[in-house]
Amino acid sequence: MSTKKQLLQLAKYGLFGVLATLVHLCTAWLVIYLFELSVFLANTVAFLTAFGFSYIFQTLYVFESSFHFMKFIKFFAVQFGSFLLAYLLSDIFPIANGYLHTLLIVAIMPLVTFTIHKFWTFKEIE
Repeated sequence: MSTKKQLLQLAKYGLFGVLATLVHLCTAWLVIYLFELSVFLANTVAFLTAFGFSYIFQTLYVFESSFHFMKFIKFFAVQFGSFLLAYLLSDIFPIANGYLHTLLIVAIMPLVTFTIHKFWTFKEIE
């Protein structure tokens, strides 16, 4: 794959990541507003909604792959694992400036998950 295609793929990954974040945010707010559920339950519904959105669009438009149950499981494992890793890194490498700390996590984790998805999650199943 050419460098230009790889950069375009990374840009699409970022775009759909931002959109999935907006889906999460809007869903959580809507659930809180309409159903007056707890923040925890609203965010659980929002996570599942954003996860589904992300899986569909990453599969079809970023990695141009087919749907497969094992890819779905791998995608979930990577997303959940990246959440745990970000949490762990936050504890292991505390940075006094919370804004900088958050910026570093937000900059690093998508690159890590993109790489894992590219070479493991969406690797064609034989």
